[in-house]
Amino acid sequence: MSTQRTISFPTQELIDAVGPIPENLKAVLWDLENDPETPLEDIDIAILPYMANPQTLKNVRKAPNVKVVQTQTTGFDGMIDLIGDRADINTAAGVHAAATAEMALGLAIASLRGFPQSVRDQQQGRWNPQQWPGLADRTVGLVGVGGIGEEIRKRLEPFEVNLLRFGSTARTDEHGEVFATSELSARAPEIEVLILIVPLNDSTRHLVDAQLLAKLPDGATVINVARGPVVDTDAIVAEVASGRLNMASDVFDPEPLPAGHPLWQHPNALVIPHNGGNTKAFFPRMVKLLKKQVQAWAAGNDGENLVHRS
Repeated sequence: MSTQRTISFPTQELIDAVGPIPENLKAVLWDLENDPETPLEDIDIAILPYMANPQTLKNVRKAPNVKVVQTQTTGFDGMIDLIGDRADINTAAGVHAAATAEMALGLAIASLRGFPQSVRDQQQGRWNPQQWPGLADRTVGLVGVGGIGEEIRKRLEPFEVNLLRFGSTARTDEHGEVFATSELSARAPEIEVLILIVPLNDSTRHLVDAQLLAKLPDGATVINVARGPVVDTDAIVAEVASGRLNMASDVFDPEPLPAGHPLWQHPNALVIPHNGGNTKAFFPRMVKLLKKQVQAWAAGNDGENLVHRS
């Protein structure tokens, strides 16, 4: 009886980049949209496409014997509902950390230094100097202290901000105090820049609601690089439309943001189409992770970033 296991890769490019794999593993191509040449029942480990739509991801169920699912994303919201107890789920935690942190800082600087307005002025050939808040000396609330949150914290250090960090529980680490997320509402009146990088779950869905937004000071900026539903869309639209708050976001609810959505129309809303981890750093970092995962799976181990066990 053969002990060889079959791993499906979503692209030939990924198969080629990962390179030779141990003899007790077999690589096949399956993008979850077109049936692979190998029988679906032979697939044991499925590497999912990056940023595939939910309907495509559901097709992993067609492979009845898949025991391990590897995402190419850090977040895995919805995956447990999709996979259930059929398979273990490993994520790409760490792969996107630097790029997403870079996006968070980019959104903060762009918004607080008026870059979108300057782009509009350039399109009209208008010289329009203005004073903008800037990032230095602002009080920043960073909600989320995991891997990406830590990368954001490191990148904020040179900008001379007053940083308040919030995690699931109150604690002190090597970088100082971490407040509990339950304290966010009480501290909101101090927060001039709110950066969100929490996973999406029952406790974080609409964490930023109308009540919390109302407590932020006039002119505050909300930056979301987590998941769209962490922010109540109707509530942030109302605050942005009034001109009281600014928003700079890489994620939305719904997503893609519909063409007629009001957030497209307001000059104090900076809309980025979920590009957080999508840089040229992504592919080589993903390949590096998969090379380690392949060796772990060949040895009968779980691999890195196991977030759900079947």
